[in-house]
Amino acid sequence: MKLLRASDHKRMPWKNGGGETVEIAVSPDGVGLADFDWRVSMATVASDGPFSVFPGIDRTLSILEGEGMTLFIEGREPERLTQESDPLSFAADAPTSATLIDGTITDLNVMTRRGRFTHSVLRISVDGNGKVEPKSETALILCHRGTAEINGAVLIAGDCLALSNEASTRHPISGSAQLFLIEIEAI
Repeated sequence: MKLLRASDHKRMPWKNGGGETVEIAVSPDGVGLADFDWRVSMATVASDGPFSVFPGIDRTLSILEGEGMTLFIEGREPERLTQESDPLSFAADAPTSATLIDGTITDLNVMTRRGRFTHSVLRISVDGNGKVEPKSETALILCHRGTAEINGAVLIAGDCLALSNEASTRHPISGSAQLFLIEIEAI
């Protein structure tokens, strides 16, 4: 178990130079955008435009802040993504562009290398006591809003708890928070 504080997340430019991303976690540690097996980040999107293309990568987006955006993914119908929407998965090598609904947004972006890893993203609301039981060997719990205590670790907005080799382990949660459970599985 490793606590990744929001204040320690790495800031870097987008691959296409159109904005900034906040890298929460990447594997292997310290690799660049061309070499990761998986990556979890947040990005602020302030204008309409194309997404960076990542060959051989699958991605899932969730809206964290703002009114949302409409995604135009080659080969698919346009998708309207808001804070209330389920996380949206698509191929990161499919040409994709976005139109903002009403102003700047912040999104959560989870990416895995196709053929080597898969992932899932689930939004969880906690108000009081609960539990989370990841099914994958690698899981991350991102605190989006509020405060949550998990296994004695207190998470505030932006903090992330990384769990390794704890598949099927029940983790008690207390507090009042909106969390994202990110599970990553080697194929």
